[in-house]
Amino acid sequence: MKTIGVLTSGGDAPGMNAAVRAVVRLGCEKGMRVMGIKRGYNGLMYGDMYEMNLRSVSNIINRGGTVLYSARSPEFKTEEGMQKAIEVCKQVGMEGVVVIGGDGSFRGARDLSLRGIPCVGIPGTIDNDIACCDYTIGYDTAMNTVMQMVDRLRDTTESHDRCSVVEVMGRRAGYIALNAGIACGATTILIPEVDFDFERDVIDRMRRTQKTGKRHFIIIVAEGIGGVSEMAARIEEVTGIESRATVLGHVQRGGCPTVRDRVVASKMGCRAVDLLEQGIGNRVIAMTKDEIVDYDIFEALNMTKSIDLNLYKLAHEISI
Repeated sequence: MKTIGVLTSGGDAPGMNAAVRAVVRLGCEKGMRVMGIKRGYNGLMYGDMYEMNLRSVSNIINRGGTVLYSARSPEFKTEEGMQKAIEVCKQVGMEGVVVIGGDGSFRGARDLSLRGIPCVGIPGTIDNDIACCDYTIGYDTAMNTVMQMVDRLRDTTESHDRCSVVEVMGRRAGYIALNAGIACGATTILIPEVDFDFERDVIDRMRRTQKTGKRHFIIIVAEGIGGVSEMAARIEEVTGIESRATVLGHVQRGGCPTVRDRVVASKMGCRAVDLLEQGIGNRVIAMTKDEIVDYDIFEALNMTKSIDLNLYKLAHEISI
C-alpha cells in the first residue's frame, strides 16, 4: 500500500496518541503516505484529513486525548454514509485505514473492509471491555487516575470518619472498579458482573469492620450499577455514618498516559501498519497473555469475555 489513513473514534483514551504516532512513524519509514483523519468516521466521510509526517507526531506520545479528535457518527452507519467514505478514499488514493477505538468503531472498520477498503482496528478504550483483548489502550492510565482520586478522597473521609461511595467508569463492565478497588483498599466493590445484596454486601460488611476498629469506609461502584447518591443516603440512614457520593466522571478518560499504555499502544500501532503493508485488512489487533496478536474482525466481535471472579473474591477477603 502506498497511502493509508489513521483515525480515532468513539470515546477518547490515554495512549491513543501513542498509537497514532507509531502508525505515522512506521508508515513513513516504510515509504507510505499517511493521512490523519480528523473526528473519526465523520472526517472520513467529508474529507477532513491531512498528510502527516515524522514531525507531525513529535511530542504527542505523552499527551492524553487524541490529536486527531473523535466523534460519534450515526450517518456513517448508513449505506449512504459508507459510500461517501469510500468515495473519499478513492479520491485521495487511500488504500487502507487504521481505526483506533472500541467495538462500535470496529463494526465500522468491518463494514468498510467488506466494501473493499482494508481496515485494521486497534482497541482504545479505558473500559477494557473488548472481548478479544486482555488489555486495551487507556485502561492502565484510567485505573491509576481512579486510584489517585480515591486516595485523595480517603484523606478527607478518614479525617471525618465518613463513608465515600465512589462511582467509576467502565460502561457495563467492572474491570476498572475491581482493580482500582483492590488498589484503594475499598471495603466493598460493586460490579455489574456479580449480583449483590446491599444489606449483606455493604451494610453488614461495614458493621463487621467497625467491630475491628475501622471508622472510615470506601465503597467503589461501577457505573453499570450507578445509584451512588441513593446508596450514600441509605448508608447514612441505616448506620448513622456520615456518607458522601462522588462520581469521578470523565476525569478518568484524560491525563498523561502511563508507560504501559504508551508501550502497548506503540506495539499495536506498528502491528497494524505491518498488516496493511501486506494488504491484510478486516483484522483487530489484540493483547493476549502479554503478546500482540490479531484476529478477524468477525471473530473478534463474536467473542465473549468474563471478569476474574477469583480476583473479586480475593478483593473482599482482604478488605476487612
